[in-house]
Amino acid sequence: MEHEVKTEQPLLDKRGRIVEEGWARRPLWLYDRKAVKGGALRIKEWEYWAIINQNKGYALTATISDLGYAGLMALSYIDLNRREVAQEDAIAVLPMGRIKLGPDSRVPSQVSWANTKVRLAFFNNGQTTRLMVACPSLVLPDGTVGLDFDLTLKRSDSSESLVIATSWKEQRKAFYYNEKANCYSAAGTIRRGMEVETLLLGEAWGVLDWGRGRWTYQNTWYWASLSTVVDNITVGLNLGYGFSDRTPASENAILFDHTIHKVGEVTFTFDHDDLMKPWIMKDREGRLDLTFTPIVDRSTLTNLLLIKSVQHQLFGAYSGTVTLDDGTAVTLDGAIGFAEEVYNRW
Repeated sequence: MEHEVKTEQPLLDKRGRIVEEGWARRPLWLYDRKAVKGGALRIKEWEYWAIINQNKGYALTATISDLGYAGLMALSYIDLNRREVAQEDAIAVLPMGRIKLGPDSRVPSQVSWANTKVRLAFFNNGQTTRLMVACPSLVLPDGTVGLDFDLTLKRSDSSESLVIATSWKEQRKAFYYNEKANCYSAAGTIRRGMEVETLLLGEAWGVLDWGRGRWTYQNTWYWASLSTVVDNITVGLNLGYGFSDRTPASENAILFDHTIHKVGEVTFTFDHDDLMKPWIMKDREGRLDLTFTPIVDRSTLTNLLLIKSVQHQLFGAYSGTVTLDDGTAVTLDGAIGFAEEVYNRW
């Protein structure tokens, strides 16, 4: 397990299989949509951002995705104090690459999508991304109507992220290429109705979920994420399992001061019938001892016969300890992040 890839290379060979499976500290695989075998309907491309303001008790999320059969776009506002969520979703029919999501998170690109209700635009400059999102008709949990934000997310050139390239045992041409980049600092403006908030650098932290792949038809995955500051040092968590064959590597890591500390296999213990009860997260080596206490469930259901998605993304508080490579224990005390259970059939 835990094979680290250290050289830049094509993601797929001529057969459409991953050249070298494993994990990396940066996006070393070169993705080429034309190299994917199985047809445009099977290709999945997505970019998801979540920004959390720990002190003021809210989170923002924005998604642009091209899933072949459909494009799923989403904007949400999570009010942690009121324990409520406001969200607007939209579907694009059979996009099959027309949304034009870029091939590499490090290369400047821009992608946008809009309908009569929601507008999303992501302007990627490599280590900096500008998010411009608007939904004038969204009713927020406090009754305010209208949300838009113009935020710039930044990280240093030396920042590491958790990148993974794995396939499925039953179909090696089905693959998952994903980057989870924690601890982006956020700055800009957020407008709720007529009220404008200026978000200063260091008030909120974001995570990017950047992915490309061809999946098998039916999957369930678990993902947990945290971006925060402990004693003036950035601390991130990326934990997950259940999706693709993780024999070559897991996507579990602690990010301390923008440096990856790799963790092996993890297990989430929770009540599947009541996701709002506390979750326990541990690993085999004893480096994680965490309790995640949900506050609010951002749940969505998409059912279009052939396509079905049931998502529960729970925002809540992490407490416990994580242990770095050198044995240093870092204590978390109510840091806000999220954990999710997602079932997809598409």
